[in-house]
Amino acid sequence: MKKTTLDLTQGNIWKKMLQFALPLLGTSFIQQLYNTVDLLFVGNMLGKEDQAAVGASSLLTTCVVGFFTGLSVGCGVMTAQARGAGDKAKLDRIIHTAMGVSLLGGALLSVLGVSLAQQVLVWMNVPEEIMLSAANYARIYLASMIPLCIFNIYAGVMRALGDSESPMRMQLYGGITNVAMDYILIRLMPDGINGVALATLFSQSVAALLALRYMCRGTEWGKLELRKTRLEGQIVGEIAKLGVPAGLQNLVITLSNVFVQSAVNQLGVDAIAGYATYFKVELLNYMPIVALGSAMMTFSGQCYGAKNTRRISEGVRVCIILGVAYVGTMSALLYFFGQYVLMLFNRDPGVIESGMRVIRVTMPFYRLYVFIQVFAEAVRGKGKTLQPMIIILMTICVFRTICLALFTRNGVTIEHVAATYPAAWAAAALCLLFYWLKERKTLQPDEIAPEK
Repeated sequence: MKKTTLDLTQGNIWKKMLQFALPLLGTSFIQQLYNTVDLLFVGNMLGKEDQAAVGASSLLTTCVVGFFTGLSVGCGVMTAQARGAGDKAKLDRIIHTAMGVSLLGGALLSVLGVSLAQQVLVWMNVPEEIMLSAANYARIYLASMIPLCIFNIYAGVMRALGDSESPMRMQLYGGITNVAMDYILIRLMPDGINGVALATLFSQSVAALLALRYMCRGTEWGKLELRKTRLEGQIVGEIAKLGVPAGLQNLVITLSNVFVQSAVNQLGVDAIAGYATYFKVELLNYMPIVALGSAMMTFSGQCYGAKNTRRISEGVRVCIILGVAYVGTMSALLYFFGQYVLMLFNRDPGVIESGMRVIRVTMPFYRLYVFIQVFAEAVRGKGKTLQPMIIILMTICVFRTICLALFTRNGVTIEHVAATYPAAWAAAALCLLFYWLKERKTLQPDEIAPEK
């Protein structure tokens, strides 16, 4: 059955943006549910030491996953622009090269991740008492890179074509598998934390198989034929040109988080578990922002391909209004009532106190992240991925690391560590604002296609 995709180059922007972004939000929440459910089961069934092990290894797994997720941005931008231009021949080349990139990239990431897992955790100052559990969890999790890469790259293709609902349904089935396998494997395996990691591998495989089934059945814009899988040099080069900057951005940001995590690791198991739990609660803000950013990138790419570029500026305005309204409300709720959400993950008073101390520092400033995401993705959709990468790396990575050194020079507290985030957000938002204002001048009225 052919799938109908959404044309973002015409029609009411508010309606189209919400129609496209809401399934993205659902997809993001479900995908993050994998690790969140892991933490829920570990915290409630195994204990805070194993919960700290999952939290300590999550930066490593995020680092590896983040690089390929960023690389898939290149495929998404190319797909959106080709869809906007109506170029079905190029779409066919992209779809089949994407499979080769997924297989090769996933295999390389698995080998590197599994081989280097324990050494990276040593560099991160993970406490000795949780080192073995953290390393085992990371190795098994990173073994699932091929299915994870296949799903992410083809979910990006689906969204770029204008279908954001199908990836959400696929992730829902994967999420249900994850919950069931978590419960079963924790009880069956002698080392429950290994069962949690295996559950993630199973669930990612389910999502990947569903994505392949969708692409092989095809849409009105093309279909995947596995026998035609290839690594076409020109397409790989374009994907790399657009995606490597985003992948490096994700990689370096996560590596810079190693410095932050290393500082937290000096504060003991309660602080490690509390910080890990905070990042699960933070998803209530972060994932809607990411969904809006992903919608903005597809919107920008399709409009740019269709030469309806002035519409991009209006899309930016709509995304910022939606994002600031949501994040302002959610941040206030978490600031005053966040302890009740933290208790879902762990009822240990020390863990809850640590999580709330981070919330009180970061939530008043979280709206800044809306501007970072929307401005950066609007520019990426036009095919400019290097410039936002440089801005974000210099602020979120370099500037934040400098802030960490300054804020903790007289001693480390969890508030000092947490304060580095809003400081870096403010710097990134300001720089990206100036860059977006410069880019907006290039959206010439004579490029606008007539509304249908």
